[in-house]
Amino acid sequence: MPSPADAALWQRLADHSIGPADASLSFAARLARENRWTDAHAKRVIGEYRRFCYLAVTAGHEVTPSDAVDQAWHLHLTYSRDYWQVFCPEVLRAELHHGPTRGGTAERDRFYRQYAATLAAYETAFGETPPADIWPAAQRRFAVDLRGVRVNFSDGIFVTRRVALALGLLLLAGGWLAGRMM
Repeated sequence: MPSPADAALWQRLADHSIGPADASLSFAARLARENRWTDAHAKRVIGEYRRFCYLAVTAGHEVTPSDAVDQAWHLHLTYSRDYWQVFCPEVLRAELHHGPTRGGTAERDRFYRQYAATLAAYETAFGETPPADIWPAAQRRFAVDLRGVRVNFSDGIFVTRRVALALGLLLLAGGWLAGRMM
């Protein structure tokens, strides 16, 4: 059961809307567009961003976002007037600074531990496991996902691993058949 202060914080987070209400491209639509997500997924990520911000204020230790939540945070930071003049002072009633890694093994290990602690704090605060499609396990977040890059799909032709495998199998089968026909 959250304290009255924590319940009030959660209500302020739930009530806060990022960006101008009359914008032709809403915060959620921009987040979806910039990450090639569906609108529904972007809205779920925003909900998880709210939960992350709640944890940042209430967990009692530093918290680390998932990559998806970090994308929402990065975009929110670009709405600087909202972030620094409304969100932090009026909604969170605390400053929430973004502290990227300085690099190196010690930093990777620190963020790995912080992220694992964030997932545990999430379960304690919300009574449920974080959704894995938005909050992957720490191993995935800091071993696999770090190899990812952001690309502009208009710059080239991109083939998924599954399609590449299917094409490779077709080429092998075609070569095998051609060899048998000779």
